[in-house]
Amino acid sequence: MRRNMLRKIVIIAFIAVVGAPVEAGADEFLIKNPEVSAAIAVFDAWCQYTVSYREQPAVSVGIVHDQDLIWAKGYGYADLQNKIPTTPRTVYRIASITKLFTATAILHLRDAGKLQLDDPVVKYLDWFQPVDTFYNSPIITIRHLLTHTSGLQRELNETYWDSRNFPEHEDFVRMFQETSTILPRETEYKYSNIAFNILGEIITTISGEFFADYIGEHVLKPLGMTSSTLMPQESMAMLARGYGMRDPEQPRRVESFYDKKAMAASGNMVSTVEDLAKFISLQFRDSAAGGAQILKGSTLREMHRVHWLQSNWKRGRGLGWIVANVDGQTRINHGGFVPGYKTHISVEPSNRIGIIVLTNSDDGDPQFYLNQAWNIIAPAIKKATARAEQTPVPDSSWIKYIGDYEWSDIGGLIKVMLLNGELTIIELPDDNPWKNRIRLEPVSENIFRMKDQWQKGELIRFEMNDDGEVTRIILPGYSIRRK
Repeated sequence: MRRNMLRKIVIIAFIAVVGAPVEAGADEFLIKNPEVSAAIAVFDAWCQYTVSYREQPAVSVGIVHDQDLIWAKGYGYADLQNKIPTTPRTVYRIASITKLFTATAILHLRDAGKLQLDDPVVKYLDWFQPVDTFYNSPIITIRHLLTHTSGLQRELNETYWDSRNFPEHEDFVRMFQETSTILPRETEYKYSNIAFNILGEIITTISGEFFADYIGEHVLKPLGMTSSTLMPQESMAMLARGYGMRDPEQPRRVESFYDKKAMAASGNMVSTVEDLAKFISLQFRDSAAGGAQILKGSTLREMHRVHWLQSNWKRGRGLGWIVANVDGQTRINHGGFVPGYKTHISVEPSNRIGIIVLTNSDDGDPQFYLNQAWNIIAPAIKKATARAEQTPVPDSSWIKYIGDYEWSDIGGLIKVMLLNGELTIIELPDDNPWKNRIRLEPVSENIFRMKDQWQKGELIRFEMNDDGEVTRIILPGYSIRRK
C-alpha cells in the first residue's frame, strides 16, 4: 500500500510539473527533456512535503537556464491568516540581495565615466570622516566598500533594528560620524551594511538622482523588473507577510512593515522569483551595453571574478557578489535576511544556471532548498545541455608543419604533431608533455594562434623558404628552427 501511495504522489507531481503550460519564450527543450522533467518532479514533491513538514509559511523557487526561467513554483501561503497562496509572482523583501543592485548601479556609473572604483570615497562625500586609528592603512575607496574590505563597522551605533525606525539622510550622516573603522583596510573581509549605504549616497551625489530612483530607472526598468522596487509600500499587491520563528506553543509572530529610508541601499528592495530571473539572465549575456544589456559583458565578468580572496582559498568577494569554488565550478551568490524574510540566489556562469529561493520567515532557510536544487535539478540540466566535443577536421596542408624543431638559443627538442585533429606543439623533455602541450588555431596562411599555456592568445608564424619548406617558427621574442 505504501508503494502504491508513493507511486501516486510521484505521478501527480510529475503531471503537475511536466504537464503545466510552458510560458512563451521558455526553454521548451529542457522542460521536455525526460531527465530534467523527472528531476523537477522529484524536487517539486520534496519541496511540497518539506515546506508542510517544517510548517513554513511560504517558499518560492525558480530555476533559470540562460535566458529562460524554465521552472518556478510557490509553496505555502504568502499570508497565513488570509490563506493567500504563494506563487512565483509573490513579492518578498529580498534583504541583502539588494546589494547586488546597488553594486550594479555603481558599475553602471563607472562605465559611464562618472567614477573609478579606486577613487577615495571622500572625493564624492566630504562628510565621509569615520574615526580611524589605522593611520598607515590605505584610504577607503569605492572598491573597498564593494568588497567589504573597508574595515567599517557592520551597523551604526543605534538600535534601529529594535525600533524599526531607520534614519533619514541627515540623521544617517550625523550617526556615521560616530562610527569607527574596526580593521585596517585590505587585511580582512568584514561584512558592512554601512559600506553599501555609503555606496547609495555616492550614487545619489554623482547622478543627481535619489539612488533608489537611479536603480529603478537604469537597472530595474530596462530589465523589465516591474514588480521590484527599493522603496516598497505596505499596501503593495502580492507582498508576502513576514513571519518570525516557528513556536509550537503559539502562532507565528507577524513582523511589522518598515522602511530602511537612508539605509535602503543595503537591504530594502522587494522583488519576485520572476523578476530576479531576469537579473540572473543578465549575468549570462556578453553583448555591448544598451537596452536590457544594462552592463557590457566584460563589466559583468569583472563583477563575477574574485577581488578579495579569503584565507581558505575557497571563497572570496567579487564586486557585490560572493564568489565560491564548489566542486571545481565557480558560483556567484548572495543571500539576505531581514526580520520576516530570508532569501538567496546562486548562479553558475559557466553552465548558465541560476537558482532563486525566497522565503517569508525568520527560519526560512533558503540555502536548504537551494542546495537540493543544485543536487537534483542542476546535474540534469548540465547533462541535457552538454555539447558533445567533436574532433576538429585538420587541413591537409598542415602536413608540411609536422616535424622536429629546436630553440635557436638553447636547443632542446620541440615537436609539431597532429593530435586529435589539431596542430600541436610539445616540448621534450617534459614531465607532462600532454598537459603542457600548445594547440594551434589557424588564423591565416602559415599563421596560427596559440590556445594554451603562457603564450595563450599570441600568434606564431611558420617561416617558409623559396621551395615552400618550413625553416623556422617565429613567435614573439623567439624563434624555433627546423632540425
